[in-house]
Amino acid sequence: MLETYLQDFIVLWVVIDPIGSVPVFISHTTRLTAQQKRQAALKASVAAFFILLFFLSLGQIILEAMKIPLESFQIAGGLVLFYFAFTMIFGESKVESEMEMKDKRVDVAIFPMAVPSLASPGAMMAVVLLTDNSTFSIWEQIQTMVIMLAVIVVSYFLLRAAGKIQSWIGDSGAAIVSRVMGLILAAVALNSVLEGIKTYFGI
Repeated sequence: MLETYLQDFIVLWVVIDPIGSVPVFISHTTRLTAQQKRQAALKASVAAFFILLFFLSLGQIILEAMKIPLESFQIAGGLVLFYFAFTMIFGESKVESEMEMKDKRVDVAIFPMAVPSLASPGAMMAVVLLTDNSTFSIWEQIQTMVIMLAVIVVSYFLLRAAGKIQSWIGDSGAAIVSRVMGLILAAVALNSVLEGIKTYFGI
């Protein structure tokens, strides 16, 4: 049981990538006061949690209404996660790509912090796969939600301490961490594809 919790935590930690969100947060809140930064960190974390909670609660129901088997979504989700991991490793890191997303008309706590920095497409897919109604009980899905909340809470405190963390690891350090997380995510994505194929073909 503990191994399952740890695996879910690692998957959610990788796809949400709290450390990689720190330089993004710093870049988009440079002109804010300390109080405004705290409010932005809280708003981004809360918004990301409810976005992921929506996918956790209704993602599979929507798929079933569209007659899409979860195995197909699992394979497709794994492929997209793998692409996401591939870009984290070989392309622009999360830090580099998301620091370029500046739109003065949009609240930075929502874009790009809540989406796509914390509640990334990879995170949305991951929470659906980790709460498969045919595999996991309601209690197990609640446990996954609690683990997701824990990752978001950690993300909030990391954003609160963004200034100190940035001085410790710098942009280069955050980019390295993001690429290491991408490698782990690639392994998780490949496992998702193989499990989906196995289930679909009854192997």
